[in-house]
Amino acid sequence: MNKNQTTIVSLLKDRASCKGCGLASLCLPVGLVENDIDKLNSIVTRNTPYHRGDMLYNQGEAFSRIFIVKSGSVKAYYEDKDGNEHVVGFFLPGELIGLEAIHTGLHSCSAAVLETTAACEVPFEDLEKLSSELPSLQHQLLRLLSREVHNDCGMVALLGNNSAEERVAAFLISLSSRFQQRGLSAHEFNLSMSRAEIASFLGLAVETVSRTFSRFQDKGLLEAERKNIKIMDIEALNEIGGLCASTAFQLGQKHA
Repeated sequence: MNKNQTTIVSLLKDRASCKGCGLASLCLPVGLVENDIDKLNSIVTRNTPYHRGDMLYNQGEAFSRIFIVKSGSVKAYYEDKDGNEHVVGFFLPGELIGLEAIHTGLHSCSAAVLETTAACEVPFEDLEKLSSELPSLQHQLLRLLSREVHNDCGMVALLGNNSAEERVAAFLISLSSRFQQRGLSAHEFNLSMSRAEIASFLGLAVETVSRTFSRFQDKGLLEAERKNIKIMDIEALNEIGGLCASTAFQLGQKHA
């Protein structure tokens, strides 16, 4: 192998690792020095792409690992005793899934892939051991756990006494903010989740969500073409749902 080939292989290897990942600033490597990132990288498994409907884990399954979305999106949901599905979270690249199971050792919900998705898998026992050796990793893990608690509080506030328009507006504002954090457009994006899944998450009827989208279009706040959303007046959406969104800034990650 010549020098150029060696360089290319090295670059590809770095790109596939935590060190070269474009999501590192949103994920576990935050605050880690290069050598510590290498240690973290050694316990991470990068799986081949999942497809819509694939399961990362199922409700009631024993907890052993967490997942980090690398591309695509995932929904978390639980089924009640009658088999009805209740969506509790939507996860985008850079976000961790499965933290809710640390307490009981069992997953209280299922995680299903919404579109072609790549995810990193981290054995929790290995992560726990490594975090005890690396204070900066332990701090970041605690920060992410704290964010889960914050999100739960935000969801209680959002679903309390807010109208359908406030809930849908807050949901769209949150997605806009999260896409922007990832270097993507804050004004135009695709919804990988269905209207029924959004309705389940927001505690609304599907018809109510559809009517709310239609009202927002009639008011010139957005354009919706199937799953494509184009926000035309983000200030007006903020007026409607800004207070809710500020309470639950990471709206989309309730319990998973």
